[in-house]
Amino acid sequence: MKDTIASEFAKARTNFDAMAADAGLAAQIMEAVRISTTALRGGHRLLFAGNGGSAADAQHWAGELVSRFYYDRPGLAAIALTTDTSILTAIGNDYGYDYVFARQVEALGQAGDVLFAISTSGRSKNILRAVEAARKRGLLVIGFTGASGGDLAAACDVCFRVPSDETPRIQEGHEFLGHMVCALIEAEMFPTGGGA
Repeated sequence: MKDTIASEFAKARTNFDAMAADAGLAAQIMEAVRISTTALRGGHRLLFAGNGGSAADAQHWAGELVSRFYYDRPGLAAIALTTDTSILTAIGNDYGYDYVFARQVEALGQAGDVLFAISTSGRSKNILRAVEAARKRGLLVIGFTGASGGDLAAACDVCFRVPSDETPRIQEGHEFLGHMVCALIEAEMFPTGGGA
């Protein structure tokens, strides 16, 4: 068991070291923040979607923006498309699970909004359909996936590809990147002397 614990720490450290050394990733973070703050300053919204652990990330990051991250400031317009069980089950029942996010994007998304699409494999059908719906409505798309990128990577304006094929490592990377993006959006939208 002790060896397993040490091995898991080593894998996580290797993953984060690779991310920290990737200059392209830093540029992507800045671009994602620019896209998001441009949308928010224009009166638009950030929409978040994912399945399982990625659904938890969607809710977490939307919560960080609507409430606060490092410091008190006005709320930012962010919506997790993973939380309304009546909507999710109605769409799932009437159209199928592949459409649970796409229908919400069609109903709520406006040109100028941003969809954060989270899929560790890059192949989640309901996420890919949400991206298609977003494109049709004029939304920009920021993706979060793993090393392979799946079909998601090519469909995004910015796509964070965590350099791992292991779901736990990908999710750990997503959590860090989501926090970084939230912190920088907060700092750009409401500059203060402290915080991020």
